[in-house]
Order: sequence, then structure tokens, then C-alpha cells
Amino acid sequence: MSAKVRLDADHFDAVARRWDENPVFQARAERIAAAIAASVPLRADMRALDYGSGTGLLSFALRDRLGDIVLKDTSPGMLAVAEEKIRAAGIGHMRTRRMDLSTGAAPDERYDLIYSAMTLHHVPDTAAILTAFHRLLTPGGWLCIADLDAEDGSFHGAEVDVHHGFERDALARTTEAVGFADVVFQTVFEIVKARDDGERAYPVFLMVARRPV
Repeated sequence: MSAKVRLDADHFDAVARRWDENPVFQARAERIAAAIAASVPLRADMRALDYGSGTGLLSFALRDRLGDIVLKDTSPGMLAVAEEKIRAAGIGHMRTRRMDLSTGAAPDERYDLIYSAMTLHHVPDTAAILTAFHRLLTPGGWLCIADLDAEDGSFHGAEVDVHHGFERDALARTTEAVGFADVVFQTVFEIVKARDDGERAYPVFLMVARRPV
């Protein structure tokens, strides 16, 4: 059996310059942003963290509704593109920082909102990253996670070492076990990919949860 391959920072560095050219990524970010705005009472004084931010597509879609936004990712290439976009748009309340919250202790920071799109399935220890998010949120703060419903491994391919999406009930239990409450799911998007046997649709959910006061 061949060894599994991880999609690491080098992989995302290599595709960063072309990332925003994909209309599916653009549409996905807009749909997720709309669902977050409909589910969370966003305010202009909210401090937000976009984890696994990539080039910042989701944060750019939410920027007019929030206060300070920190974009964190493990890929310097993705963050470089995000920084260029921030400077070009003259945005003063968004900044980037390279960080992997799945290694080491959570930093001494606090946010009112944490959101993450299509990142959770790349993180080996789901409970650990959810625990880090819980520690970073202020009491009453909101967590919004968009990711794949459970699938058969064909989304990335069997050789890629990722979670094959998530069963919603199991993810809800893990999220509640680390201290979150009011966990709610909704389907917000479908990614359609061509396969040898025809097209295949992969639903994307948005999970919204809250750190209790």
C-alpha cells in the first residue's frame, strides 16, 4: 500500500497565485459568508479570526460587517497573496499572520468570532483544534466552521491524508465535548467534480456554535 500524502504548506504555496481565479472558490466563499451573516449577529466592533484563511476570500466577503480581522494560515504563499490584496484595497482592519494552531498552545489572544472554511478536514486532531478555538473565543463568542459532509474519499483522492468529510452528529458531539453549545448545521454549498463515472456533488455544511457566557 502506498504512503498517504498530506497537502502541506508547500502544496498551497504552489497554487496560491491561481487560487482566486477559480470561480467555485469565489462562489463558495460568498455563500459561506452569506450564511454566517444570516446566522450570527455580526457587529462592526467584533474582533474576528479567519483560520486557514488562504488568500482571504471569506474575510473579504465579510470585511464590511466586522472590526479587526486576523487571517491565519500555515502557507506563506497564500498569506502573501492576501497581504497584497489587503494593501491594494487600502484595508486597515485586516492583517495576516502565519500560524499553525494544531501545534503548541493557543496564543494569548481573544476573538468574538472565529470562522474557518474547508480547513478542518486537513487538521489531524479535530478535538484539539476545536479546543484551541474555544480558548481563543471570548465568553459568548461564535464559532463558524464550513467543511465537507462525510464522503468516500474521492474528493481529494484515497492517497491524500485528510478526513473524508465529517458526520454532522459526530462533529457536533466533539464540538460540545470541548465546551461549545448551541451547535447548529446547515447545508450552504455543493462542490461538483467530474469523475470517471460522471459528475459527483459534495455538500458543504456550515456549523455554528457558541462558547457559553
